[in-house]
Amino acid sequence: MRPIKIAFTALASLAVAAPALADDHAETGPEARPIAEQIGAGGRPVGAPWSRSPVKAKNGMAATAHPLATQIALNILQTGGNAVDAAIAANAALGLMEPTGNGIGGDLFAIVYDPDTGELYGLNGSGRSPAGQTLDQLKEKLNGADSLPPVGPLPVTIPGTVDAWFTMHGRFGSMPMETILTPTIRYAEEGHPLAPVIAMYFGRGLAAYERRLETYDFEFENARTTYFANGAPEAGDIFVNRDLANTLKIIANEGRDAFYEGVLARTMVDYLQRQGSAFKMEDFANHKSEWVDVACASYRKGFELCELPPNGQGFAALQMVSILKNVDLSQWERGSPEVIHYITEAKRLAYADVARFYADPDFTDFPMELLSEEYGKERFALIDPAKATPVFAAGDPLPEPKLEGPGDTTYLTVVDGNGMMVSLIQSNYRGMGGGLVPDGLGFMFQDRGELFSLDPDHPNAYEPAKRPFQTIIPAFVKKDGQPYMTLGLMGGGMQPQGHVQVLINIADYGMNLQEAGDAARINHDGGRQPTDALSGPIEDDLGTLNVEAGIPAATREALSAMGHNVRLVTNGIMFGGYQAIARDPETGVLTGATEMRKDGQAQGY
Repeated sequence: MRPIKIAFTALASLAVAAPALADDHAETGPEARPIAEQIGAGGRPVGAPWSRSPVKAKNGMAATAHPLATQIALNILQTGGNAVDAAIAANAALGLMEPTGNGIGGDLFAIVYDPDTGELYGLNGSGRSPAGQTLDQLKEKLNGADSLPPVGPLPVTIPGTVDAWFTMHGRFGSMPMETILTPTIRYAEEGHPLAPVIAMYFGRGLAAYERRLETYDFEFENARTTYFANGAPEAGDIFVNRDLANTLKIIANEGRDAFYEGVLARTMVDYLQRQGSAFKMEDFANHKSEWVDVACASYRKGFELCELPPNGQGFAALQMVSILKNVDLSQWERGSPEVIHYITEAKRLAYADVARFYADPDFTDFPMELLSEEYGKERFALIDPAKATPVFAAGDPLPEPKLEGPGDTTYLTVVDGNGMMVSLIQSNYRGMGGGLVPDGLGFMFQDRGELFSLDPDHPNAYEPAKRPFQTIIPAFVKKDGQPYMTLGLMGGGMQPQGHVQVLINIADYGMNLQEAGDAARINHDGGRQPTDALSGPIEDDLGTLNVEAGIPAATREALSAMGHNVRLVTNGIMFGGYQAIARDPETGVLTGATEMRKDGQAQGY
């Protein structure tokens, strides 16, 4: 393997985050900080000096955004469960321990590799809008607003997570659900100390809800009692959620139907209707997850990136891969302006199509030719190597027509000793969700419906019993045709471009799994969104190229000279949360990595 070429000269400055702002990102560079905050890690005897070692194990491995969730997953594996059992257990734990990013009020997507069949299985566990409410009826409730609000009953869609658990478990699970959920129930009753990054998000979340209470009229007292009884909890505070413990006990004992047809459904529907929602018991009873086909796009050196189809945005990552394979990025250093320019323009081209074509496939056919290598070459030809193109339109086959950056999510992955691999992502969407906690149940409803368009001609337009555009996407990587790696990088519109950046780090620059996630990232934000109308101007075609402090100053200056709107962001909040596990197909050795920007842990045995 050739030496790694990198130009991340300031990566050590990422070791200490800048003070978090309530609803913004710190923009001061490392040179503006006290000297003590610039000390960094100090170097390593092997590997990149700015990264720690990946984890190696043989019998099983888990990587999650919380160390206790990782331990729960490993305990499930060690007591006879498989990767699906352990993934469900870890996800349940994260709903308790990281409610700032996920919970059973949200949706779930997963990719499962089954070694018995040698196949990838995709699961879409996203929920729908009320079946009895039309677009016109919704607009009446919006009182002239041109988009759905981020809080209250209107952006709520059916929570899909619990059904997704039981759908996965019904096909692959080996351990009783009661056993799988018991560790989280115990932590919910007895409490656990809050992790530092999650505590920071609690503070940001409360501040955001308080601001939105000044603009929107929504019920927040249940949420305040559940999560903020004494204000925003801080790192090390013992967090208890006995309401959630009781809810999980009912699910464990009575199964999926308790949540969608039984006592829990009745409580949720009664609560939502009091808030002005159009949901009925039939909406919950009719909900079901869907097994979907996984699609893959080849990159180079035998690597293939695999993603789920819409209504998620996973195919955007495949489109980026099909564009970027037409240029050898390794001819430049990883932190160079050329590499970042090509990644950014590829993202903008892909997202022009996302805004035009990505929607619920039950309502709109997705043009699969957008994933072809020929189309990738056509789109690549539109990139000017010397400067940023002001406007990229959506491509053919249809005439031309804002992915939301903020989105709080959790990603986890588990691989067992038999080679079953689970890539799972779960979210409440914006912040902790829409602010609504059903009476006595201990979780918040998602606000995913905010991503519907109100343009009736748009594929992503609001309709009854429809799934909105989704940002959360799990990923999988093949190497030389064999299952190789689970991969996820949470964070709204950061996700597809994050998947591609990690793949580039591994395939083009020879980084190991941990280095590939620790390396400084970019997050292009702006441009046309799936919530926009098909026609008419938008405010921000070019968008903003957000970069971490590890991108050299000379590169930032060169990108600005090329016409990009470059913004230095030093607190790491908007650059996602990464986990990955790779499996050597010959030896079965597992390699795990976790996100330094989060509280997580990768561990095996």
